Amino acid sequence: MNGLNEIQFFRKIGLKLILIVSLTVVSIIGVNAYFKINFQTNCLLAEVERHANQLSETIKNSTRYGMLLNQREYVDEIVKTIGQDKTIDNIRIYNKEGRIIYSSNPKDLGKMLDKKAESCYACHAENKPLERLPIKQRTRIFKLGDKNPRIMGIINPIYNEKSCYEADCHAHPENASVLGVLDITISLEEIDATIKRNEIQELIFTIVSILAIGIIISIFVKRWVDRPVKELIKATNQIAAGNLTYEIKEIGNDELGYLAKSFNNMTKKLYETQQQLFQSDKMASLGKLAAGVAHEINNPLTGVLTYSSYLMKRAKDNPELQEDLQVIVRETMRCRDIVRSLLDFSRQSSPKKNLININEIIERTESVVHNQLSLNNIKLTKILDSNLPQIAADQNQIQQVLLNLILNAIDAIGNEGGEIVIKTKQLTLPPKGYTHIKAALCPKNHNLIDNENKIAGMSSIRVKLKSGDNEGPVFIDPIYGRSQHYFGIPIEKNSHASIHCPVCDVSLLDRNSNCPVCGGPVFKFEVPGKGYVEMCASFNDDWQKWERIDNAGARKFVEIEISDNGCGIPQEHLSRIFEPFFTTKGQKGTGLGLSVVWGIIDNHDGSISVKSEPGSGTTFSIKLPAENYE
Repeated sequence: MNGLNEIQFFRKIGLKLILIVSLTVVSIIGVNAYFKINFQTNCLLAEVERHANQLSETIKNSTRYGMLLNQREYVDEIVKTIGQDKTIDNIRIYNKEGRIIYSSNPKDLGKMLDKKAESCYACHAENKPLERLPIKQRTRIFKLGDKNPRIMGIINPIYNEKSCYEADCHAHPENASVLGVLDITISLEEIDATIKRNEIQELIFTIVSILAIGIIISIFVKRWVDRPVKELIKATNQIAAGNLTYEIKEIGNDELGYLAKSFNNMTKKLYETQQQLFQSDKMASLGKLAAGVAHEINNPLTGVLTYSSYLMKRAKDNPELQEDLQVIVRETMRCRDIVRSLLDFSRQSSPKKNLININEIIERTESVVHNQLSLNNIKLTKILDSNLPQIAADQNQIQQVLLNLILNAIDAIGNEGGEIVIKTKQLTLPPKGYTHIKAALCPKNHNLIDNENKIAGMSSIRVKLKSGDNEGPVFIDPIYGRSQHYFGIPIEKNSHASIHCPVCDVSLLDRNSNCPVCGGPVFKFEVPGKGYVEMCASFNDDWQKWERIDNAGARKFVEIEISDNGCGIPQEHLSRIFEPFFTTKGQKGTGLGLSVVWGIIDNHDGSISVKSEPGSGTTFSIKLPAENYE
């Protein structure tokens, strides 16, 4: 069972998000529904109350004339006629003593009303009738039984007027304020039914809304949270199991998507680090093997070489035997060279720098190879600058570099004779064209150095170029100011290109700068500890800027050139000659000599370049800094 299945159902982040959002939605919709139903109920009751009050005023005005003339039949007919409306429960008129004198229900006539009853309380509280009451206080809602519908009643006092106390038919005292009360009760059965329907509809709408929102939230949480989280957990389990090549698929452009991309970059770096560790282990094992070989094989090889050489002298009269012995001597010497190369490669270490004179190292190296030069009829010409300054370098390592290059030149010339020329001179060079960019980072600190695709034997700087509908890699020349770039896609001149990091796709364009030559866009990358390198993004020109290096000004170098007139190196091999185990000598070479040379020069903050044409010879140029530079 993997880690994903071990997570309990109720602990899943997706479920927690769904529950939290759903509870929030339920609370909001529930509160909204509650206030909405209350609002609708109050509106309906207010409308009924207004209608009842208008009806009360209408009856009061309609019966006024009949009451002044004491036409009881007329008033009674009006009350009964209006009381036949289905929505009206009852219409009653009380006199000031509380006796019912008119009613839409004949059974109520003559009855005395209990002034302490619910319908009379507002006007007769504390036995003191109120002459003027607002409509809200004249309205009451009550029930005559649990199974009966609610009833709204509204009372309308009949006030004493001048026409009342001066009438001929029945005069009232002038000091009387209220002559009677008109009481109308209206059944709320239909209103309550409407309210009930509204409540049910609102409840159904609320439930449907909550379910719909819950489903929508579940779908998007599953898509945007649950699935990416599951993929991340699966990826971490794969990495924990040792599968560093596992890659998370595209899961979006949000934070989790960015996390997945970062995770992929992390695993890629882990894998690269693992491979480097494996390679380091290999190199360490190779060093141990070389040391063992040196101790265990060198002595037997020396014995074989000594006795075979001795036998060759004794077999002068036997050409066939001497030829066989020559094969033994040659192959034994090749084995000895392989062991020596392995030892040299495995013993690379940080240089122990002291002030040395390059010319003296060249003289010492010549004495070591003097016999081999003579045997191969090769002339060594030295053109050395006597005013050469001392430089800070490891004497033994620089001698090893010179020795390897001279021996390679001897092999390239062969047995037919030739010439090797060694020149030294002091140079003052501008930063552009000579400063090696050994590290490059995008704004998100992804490494842009590409060790697989090299330019002139040096690791290139890889970026991604987008030009129109095309997209592909560009390998930037690692020498500042030089423009031997390699384009993985065709690019049209004068077209504005977009430059991105090949790992995270972040743009490398500097929106605040333009190329001072062509006016096009500028891209830049960071060299850790040494500022930013800027280049023209349209590649219309060779404009480049490295402010910190430019401000440092020209630098002093000691240059060593070793040239030969040997067979030369094919152009297709020039970019690979510094790679470990790459050789053009077949079984005669180990492919380690020039990689050792490269490592030593690089550790001295120098540079090495090569020019060669098949049949015309080869020239190696080494530049070592003649002063401390940061």
